[in-house]
Amino acid sequence: MIRQALHFSLRSRTPPGALHATASAAFKLAAAPRRHLSTDPCAPPPPTAAENAAYRAPSKVFPNAAATLQGVLKDGQTVLMGGFGVNAIPEHLIDAVQKTGVKDLVVVSNNAGVADFGIGKLMQSRQLRRMIASYVGENKLFEELYMNGELEVELTPQGTLAERLRAAGAGIPAFYTPTGNATLHQRGGIPIKFAAGGGAVEIASEPREVRTFGNRSYVLEHSLPGDVALIKAWKADTLGNLVFRGVTANFNGPCARAARICIAEVEEIVEPGQLDPNEIHVPGIYVHRVFRGDNFIKPIEKLRYHTEKAPATTPAEKMRERIARRAAKELRDGMYVNLGIGMPTRVPNYVPEGVHVLLQSENGCLGLGPYPHPGEEDPDIINAGKESVTLIPGASAFDSAESFGMIRAGKLDITILGGMEVSPRGDLANWVVPGAMVKGMGGAMDLVSSGSRVVVCMEHTTRAGTSKVVPECTLPITGAGVVSRLITELAVFDIDRKQGGFILRELAPGVTLEEVRAKTAAPFRLPEGCSSVPHWEE
Repeated sequence: MIRQALHFSLRSRTPPGALHATASAAFKLAAAPRRHLSTDPCAPPPPTAAENAAYRAPSKVFPNAAATLQGVLKDGQTVLMGGFGVNAIPEHLIDAVQKTGVKDLVVVSNNAGVADFGIGKLMQSRQLRRMIASYVGENKLFEELYMNGELEVELTPQGTLAERLRAAGAGIPAFYTPTGNATLHQRGGIPIKFAAGGGAVEIASEPREVRTFGNRSYVLEHSLPGDVALIKAWKADTLGNLVFRGVTANFNGPCARAARICIAEVEEIVEPGQLDPNEIHVPGIYVHRVFRGDNFIKPIEKLRYHTEKAPATTPAEKMRERIARRAAKELRDGMYVNLGIGMPTRVPNYVPEGVHVLLQSENGCLGLGPYPHPGEEDPDIINAGKESVTLIPGASAFDSAESFGMIRAGKLDITILGGMEVSPRGDLANWVVPGAMVKGMGGAMDLVSSGSRVVVCMEHTTRAGTSKVVPECTLPITGAGVVSRLITELAVFDIDRKQGGFILRELAPGVTLEEVRAKTAAPFRLPEGCSSVPHWEE
C-alpha cells in the first residue's frame, strides 16, 4: 500500500496541475519543474535469426533455475514476469535471480508480490530500478522504496498492460484503446519517481495521445517488449510447448510471447507427443528454456471457504446486504457478468431463483463458482480478488489478454463495481482517495471503458456523513461518463449520460424522498411525468 495525497483540479475533466510530493504526503501535483519520461520504452528491435539461434541451446531442458539464467540475465534488462498476485508466479526463477546479484532491472508484472515472497524478494535485495505494474497490493517495502525515491513505479490499467504485452508478442508497436481516456492515466502527471530521500517528483508520466474513431475517443498505448520473460506453467514438453492449469495462464501467456527469450519453470516435463496438440496454450516457438521445479509453495493469498451465510447483525453489514440484494435484481438469466471486488462480490448470494449467470473474472475465467469447502481449495483457481474459488461445469480459462479482449469488445452484459463518488455525467471515481492508500487502478479502468452496462454499488454517504453522490467528482476518476445506474442503501438512480443528471427510480424500503434529498449533494429529478417513485421490494 502506498499512503499518498493526490491533489488536482476539482473538475475531474480538467487537466491536473503539476504534481508535488513529500515523503509524508506523496503523490501531490508538483509546482516545481519536473523531468518527464515517456512511457514508450526504448524498445529493442526484433531479434534477428542469428540472435534467436544464439538463444537456443542444444536442448531446451535445463537442470534447474540457476542454469537457465546463465548467459541470459544482465544488469538493466527489462524482465517480464508472469503470475497474478502470488498465483502462478515463477517462484524458483525469482529466487535464482536474487542470487545472481544482477541490478537495475525493469520488471513488468501485474503485481508487486509481497514483502517476503515473489518479486518482494528482489526489492529486499535492491535489484529493481523500475516496476511497471497494475495493482501493487499491500507491500510495505514497496511503499518505502517508492516513497524514498529508490524505486520507479509506472502504474498501468490491467487490461492495457496485458494488451501491451500481447501486442509486443505479435509484433505490433502500438495500439489505441478506450481505457483511461480523460483520466490521470491519459492526462499524465502521475509520479513515477520521487527525489532521493523523498520530496519533489523527479519523473512523472507524460500525457498520452488521444484520437477519435467513430464517436469514441481512444488512447494511444505502446507495446511492451522484454529482454527476458520468466514464467510459470503446469506442463511442458521438451520442445517447449506449454500447458497451463486452472487460471494460471493469466499474465504468463502474454509475457511468454513478448520477450526475446522466455524461460519457463514447470511442474512436469514430458516427451513430444505426450501433450495433446489441441490443448497447448503456448507453442514452443516462444519458449527457449524450461526446467522442472519441485517443492512449489503455491500459496493462496486470500483463502476463503464456502459457509452458510450468517444474517447481518451490524448496521454496516445490513446496509451492504441491502445494496447487494437490490443489485442482484439487475441480473437476468443467461447474462455474462463481471463483479468488482468488495461489495459486488456479495451479489451472487441474492441472485433470484431461476436466474443463472456466468461470472467472468479478469485474471482469466468465465464460469466462476462459489468458495470451496475446506479441503477442496485449489491454488491454481482464484478470482480477481485473489480469493480461493471453484469453477462451475462449462467454465473456461484463458490468459489476461484474452480476458480483457472480451471486456474491451463489450462482450459482457453487465459490470457491477464499487464506488467512491459518482457524478451526474456518469463519471466514476473508485481507485484512489487523497491521503489514503493507492494500490493501482487494476482492471477497473478497462471494465468501465468496455461499453457494457456499468452498475455502481456504494454507500450513499461517507462515514463523516458527506454525500458520495456529487455534482462533480473531486477524486481522480476511473472513467468519464461510464455509469448507467447507481444503487445505494437509500435509492436507485439512473444517469442520463447524454444530457447529464440523476433520475431517481426507486427508494429503499422505509426511506423517504425528503431523506434522499437531504443526503444527496447532486441535484436529481424524478422520471418525467411522475410526482413520486416506488419503493423496491426486499
